[in-house]
Amino acid sequence: TPTVDLSQEVQPGDYELTVSNGNDQRQVIVHIPPGYEADAQMPLVIVLHGGGGRASQIQRVSRMDAAADQYGFIAVYPDGSGPLEEALFTWNTGHCCGYAREHGVDDVAFLNTLIDSMLSHFAVDAERVFVTGISNGAMMAYRAAADLSERIAGIAPIAGAIGGSPPDSDASYVIPPPSQPVAVIAFHGQQDQNVLYGGGVGTESMEAGRFDMSVADSMAFWLEANGCSGESEVETLADDNVIVEHYVGCQAPVVLVTIVDGGHSWPGGGRGLLGETPTQDISASEMMLQFFLGLGE
Repeated sequence: TPTVDLSQEVQPGDYELTVSNGNDQRQVIVHIPPGYEADAQMPLVIVLHGGGGRASQIQRVSRMDAAADQYGFIAVYPDGSGPLEEALFTWNTGHCCGYAREHGVDDVAFLNTLIDSMLSHFAVDAERVFVTGISNGAMMAYRAAADLSERIAGIAPIAGAIGGSPPDSDASYVIPPPSQPVAVIAFHGQQDQNVLYGGGVGTESMEAGRFDMSVADSMAFWLEANGCSGESEVETLADDNVIVEHYVGCQAPVVLVTIVDGGHSWPGGGRGLLGETPTQDISASEMMLQFFLGLGE
């Protein structure tokens, strides 16, 4: 993967970029889709790996490059932080996870700097910055949306929770309310044993003893933040294996996609470090980008 040379015209393809926030210096992979032009701003999707993952791994697992090419998004895959240079990275979401939480890493500040870097280096539409991620990365997407709601237009968390209790404490943490509504499309498998659909301590969690809030809690948080009525319109896909709830009366849309037989995985993606083989009934990457594009309509 070439390092981006800002003196040259950016061409479609993959680049590596170093993003520094004070002493916090990390590598990110930037995927530029076909049709990119320096004078035509594109939407940006930031894709966050799960706990123990890294940028190149979630680029492969999410299959986001193909979706970004299809729908005209720039995709960026940042590394979290960890004790090793090239593995076991995590994000500090408040109640999770690992090195990043234990060392108080300010990942919100890093993502804020990442957005600045992308806006300065590439033709990114500042009004169309979106974040997705799985597991610990989904939790980080939730937190980033709350803390940076003036910069992030929408999020698509997969198999994450808005808060809970870390494994070494009974103190509960919940992300702060956003200062303005943020569009949300969340994906979660009902059979997830890592981050439980109903909340609690997952039997296959990467952190033994961590308590996660439920999907219902996560949705209730955003229904309140976005001023929704609480009622929803429901559609089912794939012989009722996929349930899509569109909440109504919201200042910014809220959608929950439940995969009935789904585990801890990226729907439509490849198999990750943890979890089961993903359902191919839907493509979360395609569905979220369609959702994001529809926000301006």
